Amino acid sequence: MHPMADNGLLESVLRLVEKVDGGTDSQDVAADLGVDHQVIVGAVKSLQALGEVISAEQKSSRHWELTGEGREIAEQGSHEARVFNAIPDEGLPQNQLMKMPSGKVGFSKAMSNKWIRLDKAHEGGPRVFKTVEAIEDTVRDKLQLVQKGQSAKLEDKEKNELKKRKLLSEVTVKSYWITKGSSFSTTITKQETELTPEMIASGSWKEKKFKPYNFEAMGVAPDCGHLHPLMKVRTQFRQIFLEMGFTEMPTNNFIESSFWNFDSLFQPQQHPARDQHDTFFISDPALAHEFPQDYLERVKKVHSEGGYGSQGARMLYKLAQQEKFTPVKYFSIDRVFRNETLDATHLAEFHQIEGVVADYGLTLGNLMGILHQFFTKLGITKLRFKPAYNPYTEPSMEVFSYHEGLKKWVEVGNSGVFRPEMLLPMGLPEGVSVIAWGLSLERYVDTHI
Repeated sequence: MHPMADNGLLESVLRLVEKVDGGTDSQDVAADLGVDHQVIVGAVKSLQALGEVISAEQKSSRHWELTGEGREIAEQGSHEARVFNAIPDEGLPQNQLMKMPSGKVGFSKAMSNKWIRLDKAHEGGPRVFKTVEAIEDTVRDKLQLVQKGQSAKLEDKEKNELKKRKLLSEVTVKSYWITKGSSFSTTITKQETELTPEMIASGSWKEKKFKPYNFEAMGVAPDCGHLHPLMKVRTQFRQIFLEMGFTEMPTNNFIESSFWNFDSLFQPQQHPARDQHDTFFISDPALAHEFPQDYLERVKKVHSEGGYGSQGARMLYKLAQQEKFTPVKYFSIDRVFRNETLDATHLAEFHQIEGVVADYGLTLGNLMGILHQFFTKLGITKLRFKPAYNPYTEPSMEVFSYHEGLKKWVEVGNSGVFRPEMLLPMGLPEGVSVIAWGLSLERYVDTHI
């Protein structure tokens, strides 16, 4: 029920409806009861909620209202009348008249009505004199008619002239035409909303009035789960990789040895990333022991002596163990961990996206081409590449995209061609190149979603 539509008001409205034949307008009801029209609108809606007590049809009507300036003139007189009444028989200097609140507008209108004249040659300066003994303030009279609800007595030309002077405004009012309903009564009876076992047992339901059932009402939304935004985007990335012919790498290894994480990637043992400030090390077990010994020796030799002229490291090693090399395209999307201070752009745990392609004769041009294809599928078409350094790739590139919302270039990933020092110890044939790139799922979501 409307907060202001108490039972007393509702019954007052019903008694007024009962007195008239054929119905009444809600504006007339508001006037009769001396309340604001919106209060009656609330009462009408409350009565409609009670069932067929009343019938109410909304309608629109246009009528004239006084503006703020119009109400002032209806009370104090028009500007021209005030100017006329301020001029004594001996006249008034024009500059003094213009200082009055109604001076400028009143002087112009009074001159048009020929109520006053201006003597520019007067010895004391321009002076204003009356030209008639008395006036009739028709502007005030017309506004008072409108104020009394008698605007129909004015011609359209007169109303438009007052509107032009911004003394009247035509407004549209939405009201209700109220008539008696099939269950009309001047007494408010609360309608029941629920049939209870007690009503059935006692038979009291026969005398009760029930609120009509609303078959159009929306039901209660069922509780259900929702995909996390990161998982939605992860699914999008995964679909793009699959469309491009990539195979997903197994990524259930949350704990990895330093050998596979750093050594096999030709990352020097003194590299800052190995420092405990960047890496989480576990205490149990503290050491890893199971490695392909021949591969470990080759990696050790490359780190200590160099050689061969110059991720998914496990997968590339497995690839190298095949009797015959076949080109592959791998990808992974999974959580990685970094022992880092948390701030707005750095997390200790995030999702890393990696793409790897191995084939004969791959070049930096192939890498740039596949990056353009990959990011275009994401809707990112403006790319830039910047030379960078990675221990395990040479050449290396950072990837930037232009963000239309931020109006600037933002980094979206890193990429490069794996070094021979990393690939050849695995046993991959000479001439096989591996291009790779990676990006953070969270950073993409933060900057592009």
